[in-house]
Amino acid sequence: MMEALTVFAAGGIGLIYAQPTNNLLTSCGDILPCIMVNYEVGTEIVSYIRRTRSPILKLGHPKTVIGKLTSPRVAYFSSRGPSSISPAVLKPDIAAPGVSILAAYPPRSGTEDWDGFSFDTGTSMACPHVAGIAALIKSLHKDWTPAAIKSAIVTTASQTGTDGEMIVADGGNHKPADPFDIGGGLINPNKATNPGLIYDMNTGDYVQFLCSMGYTNSAISKITKEATSCSKNRHSILNLNLPSISIPNVKKTMTILRTVTNVGPINSVYKALAQSPHGIKVAVKPEILSFNSSITKIQFRMTFFSTRNVQGDYSFGSLTWTDGEHFVRSPIVVRVVKFESYVGM
Repeated sequence: MMEALTVFAAGGIGLIYAQPTNNLLTSCGDILPCIMVNYEVGTEIVSYIRRTRSPILKLGHPKTVIGKLTSPRVAYFSSRGPSSISPAVLKPDIAAPGVSILAAYPPRSGTEDWDGFSFDTGTSMACPHVAGIAALIKSLHKDWTPAAIKSAIVTTASQTGTDGEMIVADGGNHKPADPFDIGGGLINPNKATNPGLIYDMNTGDYVQFLCSMGYTNSAISKITKEATSCSKNRHSILNLNLPSISIPNVKKTMTILRTVTNVGPINSVYKALAQSPHGIKVAVKPEILSFNSSITKIQFRMTFFSTRNVQGDYSFGSLTWTDGEHFVRSPIVVRVVKFESYVGM
């Protein structure tokens, strides 16, 4: 608004406002015509003005263009990882539609005599999207735990947009979205109802996770409302049975454990497909998981070998278990650490 007032006070009749992204960070109100563009388009406009003796700008009525924009894109203001409290837990978990969503609701007339729904639009709709899908999955699988539902959502998500390319993340510039932008990917409710395999957990797993983070028995008991005893052999924080894998401190090698539960056909055979993060070699044992009526859960190991000679930033990969029909994908985030952090005096 202030920019528009300044231009108007100087005798300007319009404003072209270049920003890091094409999201509307400011408003010109009704003071004068205002067009907002990103830096790339802004640079092209400046170049045109400088090389043209009499540059011309045409301003017309807005129109809706359908079917030409690639979606989805991660909004520049969407929260990003890693988690500062527990970097071994990948955040975010998932991406869902959230910006400029049309929502239907009953008219607020205070009477029951109404016909149809009213519509409104706004942001921050990703959470209710995921909550609704979680309720849908629970209605189909009434014995599933919250961890199982989360696993189904994360491992069946998509990493590609409507053009078949990687989902793009907005920010200072456009880039392919990584797990710190979208977690497992864009939520897919149809696939989430039939994931094939799940990474399940119970209350005890969460308790040992809190133990590994340094919480005392008394502090945990205040949460669980019952006596708690942390294991002497502390459960590794990296072995929490999450559907994602985040290792913030690989030096040379690191081995983690995961357990998958078969919720698909009884006699299923899954093969591991690992996409190694840059500078990391990955070994999965066993590479083949065979399920039957008596074997419904199988534990496997993943070992990460650093091939870097210097300390690196986070790199990304994935592990996918597939039986040819289901593709159970876990995002992988790894950072190589060659020396411990210190403060110089």
